[in-house]
Amino acid sequence: MDEARIDRAHMSRVLSLARRGAGWVSPNPMVGAVVVKNGRIVGEGYHGRTGGPHAEVEALAAAGRRAKGADLYVNLEPCCHHGRTPPCTDPILAAGIRSVRVSILDPNPLVNGKGVRVLRRHGIEVEVGVMAEEAARLNESYLTYTRTGRPFVVGKMAATLDGKIATATGESRWISGLHSRRLTHRLRHEMDAILVGVGTVTADDPELTVRQGIRRPNHPVRIVLDTSLRIPRGARVLDVSCGARTVVACGKDASSGRIESLGRRGVEVWPLPLDSARRVSLRALLRRAGREGMTSLLIEGGSEVMASALKAQAVHRLLVILAPKILGAGAREAVGDLGIKKLSRAVALDDVRWRRVGEDLVAEGYPPTRRGSETCSRDWWKKLAGSRR
Repeated sequence: MDEARIDRAHMSRVLSLARRGAGWVSPNPMVGAVVVKNGRIVGEGYHGRTGGPHAEVEALAAAGRRAKGADLYVNLEPCCHHGRTPPCTDPILAAGIRSVRVSILDPNPLVNGKGVRVLRRHGIEVEVGVMAEEAARLNESYLTYTRTGRPFVVGKMAATLDGKIATATGESRWISGLHSRRLTHRLRHEMDAILVGVGTVTADDPELTVRQGIRRPNHPVRIVLDTSLRIPRGARVLDVSCGARTVVACGKDASSGRIESLGRRGVEVWPLPLDSARRVSLRALLRRAGREGMTSLLIEGGSEVMASALKAQAVHRLLVILAPKILGAGAREAVGDLGIKKLSRAVALDDVRWRRVGEDLVAEGYPPTRRGSETCSRDWWKKLAGSRR
């Protein structure tokens, strides 16, 4: 096996380990590491929780004395600054590691290229760029947030084959199958926040928590877009006794009495500017979510919220679950009016991937995003791949 294939094999294991941190390490990145000596993995680890030991430290501890003269594989540049934990470059140097293979540089200004320079300055051979695209996609939320200060936005909808999300009377449970619903809960588990419109709350009364047997340290923040604060008082999403944080985003001229009433129930209210359609500005909401430390946000509905997000080019990744059902004319559309008059102006997804989940088909792809927020473009991850030296 040639060297490049060996590097990919070890880095594949690194990425597999890193994924175990999904839903547990935000706002930190998911990182895995393996220590390899004489072609064999002698130590491995991953970042398992916010504030816990970093992947490199875990892998080096597992390797022990065998780390001397070994090679270290890690999907993100080792940190070289004091944060919640000490720098990872220090134990790498102390262990006597011979070489380090890194997928991508860390765009955090405290690290960006500095960790690599520290290691090279002490005589360690460093190569950057092994499985860079895969590593960038794994940490697309962290990379987007670090670069823009706003969360990575995933749009998700479950629809029939003819693009409907509910019957004409509003019945929508369940469009998708059991396996797809489990997929939705795993996706929620990985996100910092979930966004829906007040129409979805009124029609479906969702709880918007992580269930289906998935354990996580806390539920994602539940955010409801509600310009005039017409959310029903008995809505399940307003019940914070489950430990989930709830935010209602409204217009700045919303009723102060209603704001105070929600506040007494433990619900946060964010009065925000309105857009040209006199709805809560999605851009303003994303800026506020970023300031609150939310690195990822899942849009679950409804059709008008999804249409607004797509028109604003605010969706970084779109996930569509297609169920083998047909509802026909009169049923509710998955996406509201986008104002598209020509086929050439259709929202076209890039890098589309299809898979089967139970009886359903799931399509994932990347729609066009506003300039300056294209984190997962090839140009972006190539910059992070740095030098192959």
